Amino acid sequence: METLVLTIHILACIFLVVVVLLQSGHEGMGAIFGGSSQTMFGAGGAGGLLGRVTAGLAAIFLVTSLTYNILTKESTDSIMDSVAVEQPAQAQPEAPAPVEIPAEQAD
Repeated sequence: METLVLTIHILACIFLVVVVLLQSGHEGMGAIFGGSSQTMFGAGGAGGLLGRVTAGLAAIFLVTSLTYNILTKESTDSIMDSVAVEQPAQAQPEAPAPVEIPAEQAD
């Protein structure tokens, strides 16, 4: 099951990168492939189709990420539970220093 989820996740990653790179800037998709005056995806452009494909692939990416994390979870312990921590020695409070009164004020 882990292998299937990981395979779907990797494919979604690759296709997501490709679809994001296909999305047009201000010039349109036709400019990338040599025909700046023509539109590749029709008069409406590629915004609607590529936007929906990108959203779908992003959702698949999210679901497979969470699913793979749940499937490969070994325990609920923290990694920090295995680290030995030295307790610092308790500091002894120091006694206050005696206050010296100058001889002039003693009278």
